[in-house]
Amino acid sequence: MTDGRVPAVGDTVRDTALDRIGVVMGHEGPHLQLCPINGGRYWDADPDAVLPLGPEELLLALLRAVNARSRRRL
Repeated sequence: MTDGRVPAVGDTVRDTALDRIGVVMGHEGPHLQLCPINGGRYWDADPDAVLPLGPEELLLALLRAVNARSRRRL
């Protein structure tokens, strides 16, 4: 993260390098392992390229994830 803090497992962050939102699932070497909110394929992210989500951005990301899941069940 740009402030030097390493996000904890379970934090939701924005990977600015890929412009994706993910949940921190672990730390592998110098990288963070992120997973999409809806689940799926993990990816490695540079800790210096991730930003924490603010409350509004987190709520919007969770709402989008719920909406995407509901569309798949139809």
